[in-house]
Amino acid sequence: MALIILPVTLVTAGGAALINAWLAWRIGTVRRTAAVSIGDGGNLALATRMRAQANFVENAPFIIILIGLIEFAQGSSIWLWAVSAVFLIARVGHALGMEGLRYGRMVGTIVTMLLLVVLGIYAVLLPFHDAPRTQIELPIESLRG
Repeated sequence: MALIILPVTLVTAGGAALINAWLAWRIGTVRRTAAVSIGDGGNLALATRMRAQANFVENAPFIIILIGLIEFAQGSSIWLWAVSAVFLIARVGHALGMEGLRYGRMVGTIVTMLLLVVLGIYAVLLPFHDAPRTQIELPIESLRG
């Protein structure tokens, strides 16, 4: 089996893609039932599902990028796997909470915001940590293509 580079990021991005497809499918089911092709047509269920997907799309890229860059800088770790799993579960909970799952929306929102802040702070401080660093040096010729 070939070496997988950035496995946590790969699984997180794949999971996020599947969640986004699920969210889009849920929107489509309400669109068909309500016969609304553009916008929400004043349908609360459709507006709620659209907003759940929009919220996901607003937040997921930042988390995935932060996980990817941290993993690239430090390698895969158990804590990044945990962050990934918690994030994906929280986002499903948020979407279901938008339609009434008790505490799902609140927990999903809080977890996402905490992860954004913690990963963001970690990423900002990581280059200044006094741990040994590896730099990749490329010969000038390789940059000239």
